Amino acid sequence: MKKNIEGVIVTPLKIISDDRGSVMHMLRNDSKVFDKFGEIYFSTIFKDKIKAWHLHREATLNYACIFGKVKLVLFDERKTSSTFNHYQEIFLSPKNYSLISIPPNIWNGFKGDFDEFSIIANCLNLPHNEKEMVRLDINEKRFSYNW
Repeated sequence: MKKNIEGVIVTPLKIISDDRGSVMHMLRNDSKVFDKFGEIYFSTIFKDKIKAWHLHREATLNYACIFGKVKLVLFDERKTSSTFNHYQEIFLSPKNYSLISIPPNIWNGFKGDFDEFSIIANCLNLPHNEKEMVRLDINEKRFSYNW
């Protein structure tokens, strides 16, 4: 049985389109999930490539896929969480346009699922800091996930 990981929030987002193009809303300072602004960056991922595993000890992540399609996988290793040792899969794309807010200490990774590449926007509540981040190899034994 799969369940949503405790503290992860999925917020449907709006895309406003006309014959000139689109405006893709992501995060406003009056949103329920907005804490504070730290940094925004964009990450590309190629088809069938995997960027995993990492977590932030302090930062909250806010992901949206603005181009292509990715599979986002989350793993909860927080011993006090009601979803301890659970995985959650979320498919992100402009067709399923959503903001995924991920609290600290949730492992996550992506797999590209689009012909060329995909683009993920990430708006963190803290500036990027390698010292508060943990990275592990995709083949780390603690993960029993089959990409």
